[in-house]
Amino acid sequence: MKQSTLPRRRWAIHIACAAVSLLPLAAYAQGDYPTKPIRLVVPYPAGGLTDTLSRQLAEGLSKRLGQPVVVENKGGAGGIIGTDFVAKSAPDGYTLLMTIPGPITANIALYKKLPYDPRTELRPISDVAMARTVLTVNASVPVRTVHELIAYAKKEPGKLRMGSWGPGTQPHTIQAYMDKTYGVDILHVPYRGEGPMVTDLLAGQVNMTIGSVTTLRQYIAVGKLRPLAVAGTTRARALPDVPTFAEAGYSDAAYKIVGPTTLLAPAKTPDAIVEKLGREVSALVKTPELSAKIDEIGAEPIGNSPADAERAYKAYLPVVLKLTADTGVTLD
Repeated sequence: MKQSTLPRRRWAIHIACAAVSLLPLAAYAQGDYPTKPIRLVVPYPAGGLTDTLSRQLAEGLSKRLGQPVVVENKGGAGGIIGTDFVAKSAPDGYTLLMTIPGPITANIALYKKLPYDPRTELRPISDVAMARTVLTVNASVPVRTVHELIAYAKKEPGKLRMGSWGPGTQPHTIQAYMDKTYGVDILHVPYRGEGPMVTDLLAGQVNMTIGSVTTLRQYIAVGKLRPLAVAGTTRARALPDVPTFAEAGYSDAAYKIVGPTTLLAPAKTPDAIVEKLGREVSALVKTPELSAKIDEIGAEPIGNSPADAERAYKAYLPVVLKLTADTGVTLD
């Protein structure tokens, strides 16, 4: 009896010791994160809305997490390069993505051979802020309303050049939609990011865009650019005197879509890490300091939870995919 019981006790002791030895690893993975710097990838060059907002968020998260959060710009191909980099990165919470909707929504319809699938290779952490966009023309363009813009485009085919921050982004989609809907000829000119595009917009190399309120409003304020309408169903808080497209007489669904700037991680990142990041981002966005900074740059604070961000993405995605498909734009 004693001989048969002894091996069992030894096995029990071994199993208990093994379980105890794993506890530090579990604590390390969940409780001690992060233990080294975090890389926050922006899939666009420096100078645009996503970059500006990312740097504001990184500064606050660095303080809250006790580790540096370093912004790294990986622009190109309409956000594909940086997005793919994060999608293929180790799911350990140390490589994150901050992006506007295009790379994780419209690109699915625009590219038949997209190198990543945002639905299965990425997961939302939080929608940080709502990035409002505004249809704007260079001050040299002799129009002051959307109606006048369309009339001018019909009268002067090919004279309007719509700058965008990459193929398949909102300006490109709207340009294609306008061409198809109103029978006009507007040239699409893609750039590697919003910053380079705005430089040429001010210089007149391109003469219209739909760009972020964050980036464009300083030039609107001094009269270098002229706003015609904001996308969305409400006026932008940072441009209260500029009408929505619907108020300007154009209630098409294409002009109502606005999307968030979202923080994401590789899909297999542990729930504990995603939830911790979600809590910290939500708390940070709700602080008076960051909330005021987001308002100052022309965006609108959100800071929702991972679950809420996931639900919002699933609701937003089919709407964008349908609009993109309806324009007939494809990029490969």
